[in-house]
Amino acid sequence: MKYYHNITNNFSGGLFKCVQEVSLFDEYPFEHEFFLRISQSFPFMKKLTVSNFKPQIYKQHEKSNDDNNKHCSIIEYHHLTELDLLNVHLDYVEQFLDETKSSFTNSIYLLVKSSPLRKATHNFTRNEMKANCAKLNGLYIFGRLKNPENDKKYFPNVNKIKFAWSRRIIISIECAVEDELIEIDNQYSKVMSSTY
Repeated sequence: MKYYHNITNNFSGGLFKCVQEVSLFDEYPFEHEFFLRISQSFPFMKKLTVSNFKPQIYKQHEKSNDDNNKHCSIIEYHHLTELDLLNVHLDYVEQFLDETKSSFTNSIYLLVKSSPLRKATHNFTRNEMKANCAKLNGLYIFGRLKNPENDKKYFPNVNKIKFAWSRRIIISIECAVEDELIEIDNQYSKVMSSTY
């Protein structure tokens, strides 16, 4: 079996060396320990999709208790190359991009909505996120970047970005990051004014 879909908090663990694609879904929050169990159970996981709009319960406790944060182990994803966070609460964007919680060995292609990405990174200024954001080589952003010229500095190794702006009409523009982000933002304005 190469995939294991719709795993919930009830997942008890195990070792699944052949599984490369995993999806997580639950109506109850996923906590840090759950992601640790997932990374240990699927050591060769290449693609991870998370669907959960419930905020993490213990996140606030971790922030208020420095001792608890020290005991929180960094989860390593050795083979992960694609991370889908399109349908998540912003806590899960933080869970994966915060270097004090997660670490990536490979370059990652990230799928994410712009609003939780901006909030989790504090408008692309949060230092704890920079190391993992530097490991991103591709982005699929649902929404738009408000300040693309400045925001691209937060993702220095991203060479491809795809934008989608509408649920009714998915408009995708692929660009090389170095030269075309400003042009993409102008095209966004033109496309949006002509479609509405």
